[in-house]
Amino acid sequence: MKDVTFGQYYPVDSFVHRLDPRLKILFLVAYITCIFLANSFWGLGACALVLLIAILFSRVPLLRVLRAVRGVIFLIAFSAAINIFFYAGETVYVEWGIICISLEGIRFSVFLILRLVLLVTFSSLLTYTTTPVALTDGVESLLTPLKWVHFPVHYLALIMSIALRFIPILMDETERIKNAQMARGADFETGGLIRRIKAFVPVLVPLLISSFYRAIDLADAMDSRCFTSGKRKRIKYKKLTFSWRDLIAFVFCAGLVTGVVLLRMYAGGVI
Repeated sequence: MKDVTFGQYYPVDSFVHRLDPRLKILFLVAYITCIFLANSFWGLGACALVLLIAILFSRVPLLRVLRAVRGVIFLIAFSAAINIFFYAGETVYVEWGIICISLEGIRFSVFLILRLVLLVTFSSLLTYTTTPVALTDGVESLLTPLKWVHFPVHYLALIMSIALRFIPILMDETERIKNAQMARGADFETGGLIRRIKAFVPVLVPLLISSFYRAIDLADAMDSRCFTSGKRKRIKYKKLTFSWRDLIAFVFCAGLVTGVVLLRMYAGGVI
């Protein structure tokens, strides 16, 4: 739970922090697209280089960004194991029943691990360098065309902002309740899977009640500040504007997409 980095903001003054949130969201979408378009280690290498440059210009510690990987380490290990033991290839090392360990399976597993690591770390970098309010404004601005069909864009952006804001708060609350239960003799580390799930019931019930109380407090706070529905045109304290930094980032993003597409066309596949 301590490794959940989504929703956490790292407050420093950097080139990446000053970028327009709309461009950063589009950059994330383009980066994810490039990760799945890449079919060779050369393509993933280009994506990894872009990630390192973004971390360097964001001034966020590298280890802090990589900490997000620990939260999905089980998914990475499971996916790698499936491909190592059940991927049929030409150069076979071990074959026993349905289990087949081959050179192609090992290479594909490494390729998949790198793809997942890049996906998680770049996504966490977005929340590290963008406040929830800025993300809300960026999403709302990008989805403005949906207002023409009377889609509640403002509410969707507000829900996303609240969710991102409360993820680290709920994680801290869960850790606090878990420590309190352990001080009363609760055991969360021993026993089978069913026993561990039952042991977490005394944690989930207070957490659910606390979440409802927080939701009520938030609703009261919004009501006391005269929050209204989307029927009235709302003004913003900070208006989103593009600058020369955004132009540089856009050119950089276009270069990444072009490079990955060219590598996909001429560099060959992973196997």
